Amino acid sequence: MSEFISVDGVMEDPGGAEKSPRGGWALQFNRGDDGDRFKLDELMSADALLLGRKTYEGFAAAWPGQTDEAGFARRMNAIPKYVVSRTLVNPSWDNTTLIGGDAVREISRLKEQQGGELLVNGSCDLVHTLIENNLVDEMRLMVFPIVLGSGRRLFSDSPHAWPFRLIDVKAVGQDGVLIVTYEPKRNPQTGDGQT
Repeated sequence: MSEFISVDGVMEDPGGAEKSPRGGWALQFNRGDDGDRFKLDELMSADALLLGRKTYEGFAAAWPGQTDEAGFARRMNAIPKYVVSRTLVNPSWDNTTLIGGDAVREISRLKEQQGGELLVNGSCDLVHTLIENNLVDEMRLMVFPIVLGSGRRLFSDSPHAWPFRLIDVKAVGQDGVLIVTYEPKRNPQTGDGQT
């Protein structure tokens, strides 16, 4: 999973497309060429996207008409996409497969069959489900130096503690944006990350 978050863990509406009261908060910061390259490399190395309905609908409305020299838009439109939703009926964006019903079972099966990297962007409710069910293999956070105080947070209330191990941290751009990468710290006896 790869998320834009504030210092206080808010992930809601970083680009402003959802029209939330504090939406667009990430746009005021320079993430530089290194930050842009990170996002491009991440997308190019992924084998498929895994998205929640709201993120999917936002992406599906924005990306089909986009072009860019780097090929980001072309890849977004061509990559296989899996959308988790009980309410979406006919997804129209190219290469989209709907996951309904028991999402945890279907995503577990997909991870086994896919064999490559499933990339999750946005999708707050889906991310909470993935964390609670030990389905996150790597967490990439682009942390923006802002405290928002309210909004949907990456880390929901949970009855469990989920330890992670730091893999990498890198400052990008001129404004102190950090890219922080973690992996679950698995329990050697059970293989899961829950404590």
